[in-house]
Amino acid sequence: MPVNERSLIGQEVAGYFIENIVGKGGMAVVYLALDPRLSRRVALKILNPVLSVDDRFRQRFILESRTVASIEHPNIIPIYEANADDDGVLYIAMRYVDGLDMRRLIHDRGPLPLGQANQIFAQVAAALDVAHAHDLIHRDVKPANILLAGDHVYLTDFGITKHRSSISGLTQTDHFIGTPRYMSPEQINKEHIDGRCDQYALGCVVYEALTGQLPFARENDIALLWAHLAEQPPLLSQLRPELPPRVDDVVMRALAKSPDQRYATCTEFVTALRDAISGPSHARSHAQPYELVGGQPPTPRPEQPYPVRPAPVPQDAQVERGAAAGRSKGTRRVPVTRPARHSAARRRPGRLPIVAATLVAAVAALALVAFIVVNHRGETWLRYRTSAAAPVSFEYPGDWVVRTHQDLFAVVSPQAPVFEELFVAGPGADWSQISAIVADDPDAASGVYVQVADTLDANGTSELMKAKMEALLPGRVDVGNPVPDQAGDSPATRFNGALHDPDTGTRLGFVSYVIEREPKTMLVLYFCARTNCDDATQTRIRQSVRVN
Repeated sequence: MPVNERSLIGQEVAGYFIENIVGKGGMAVVYLALDPRLSRRVALKILNPVLSVDDRFRQRFILESRTVASIEHPNIIPIYEANADDDGVLYIAMRYVDGLDMRRLIHDRGPLPLGQANQIFAQVAAALDVAHAHDLIHRDVKPANILLAGDHVYLTDFGITKHRSSISGLTQTDHFIGTPRYMSPEQINKEHIDGRCDQYALGCVVYEALTGQLPFARENDIALLWAHLAEQPPLLSQLRPELPPRVDDVVMRALAKSPDQRYATCTEFVTALRDAISGPSHARSHAQPYELVGGQPPTPRPEQPYPVRPAPVPQDAQVERGAAAGRSKGTRRVPVTRPARHSAARRRPGRLPIVAATLVAAVAALALVAFIVVNHRGETWLRYRTSAAAPVSFEYPGDWVVRTHQDLFAVVSPQAPVFEELFVAGPGADWSQISAIVADDPDAASGVYVQVADTLDANGTSELMKAKMEALLPGRVDVGNPVPDQAGDSPATRFNGALHDPDTGTRLGFVSYVIEREPKTMLVLYFCARTNCDDATQTRIRQSVRVN
């Protein structure tokens, strides 16, 4: 498989004609492909060629994928073929589902309505239990692997399952043991595993679906794994008060550190959950998702409010008002050379003219300041506060908006919600809204994107960085040569480049900095709608970077 996965579009692979990319992970790419033999479209998952080097993994992958294909169950994604092509690259062809995955559903709508959540959980549990009955363990149950076709649910990615008789724990292909955000303690400890490790992962998915938050969100994988081993998550009823306390007991049992303390099956777990929910909250089970109370909402509000700016006051009106006020204090003339004044004025000779003059000057100054602030709003700068997703702080223009997407990434931009949609969607992103912004208001198509990833390498070549960026970012990526640089007080490697939408041709230039840090490398990327993004805003942001 070539480094540029898009080069396969329009090509034939193992008898399938590649049409487009629909998904991408760390070690595999999923394509929409046509099977001309049966005139049907399929999802063709092609694994990274490095995996085919491991003969043991290749044989196990093919064998277990074919075992999954033999299981007839409505909630397990049908697998049509699993094999290696003439070059030894592993692939798996499965049903193409034109719909959302659960990760996107939670991102778009926040905590799920209880009725819908119960329907999804029941179908996922049924799929897991039948797999466990065939001695197959999924090991990577997560929202992204739960596909939704209307009300019907498919559990996918059984191609990375592990047979119960296989050796547990880490292997040469240790990136396939699961996803840390949903990983059971026994997987982390490399202990014997069975279907109850999938139940733990399902418990994490249930927690996230009902609250909009992960049970454990930490700055790095080490802290995250430790939390799974030794810590307890916040109670669900604290994050979503409409849930009865019984729900806490049910989910916490599924998340028990010891497998022996969990339910016997996944169906038993979700049945207990349904019974707990069908109490006082059942009447509200079809209510629309709501904003969380006391927890981080699924789509965070701007993390810092705009500064309060006074409205401009016309200077002439203020001067006139001050003059009128002075006339209302009118003096009376007496036949002496010194005019008589109010008694208070006699106690403080000359005070009134000084106060009046001072007020007039102050009002004029205030009007001038307000005028400057309103007409130069971008000159007010705020500082991004560090988060698990972006363990860094930096300055940004005051009229930009902050979006920190759980523990995945952060984006700061005048159009942050739209760019959050773009970056969370990955390779299959819809650029239509971005294209409209670039056409109508190109200055708003700018911002900062921050992500940590263990696949980045500050010492990598431009070709290597291109491949790794295309695995993280939406669209096609062009990257220039690496240049040693500085991001704030941290040494960094600078890569200039651009993101392209292959469908619309929309382009976003960028200046990015790859910063080595433990345990994961950080990418700080400034993007804009111009050819050259090396402007004053980028310079100030770069100089203000402080890595935690």
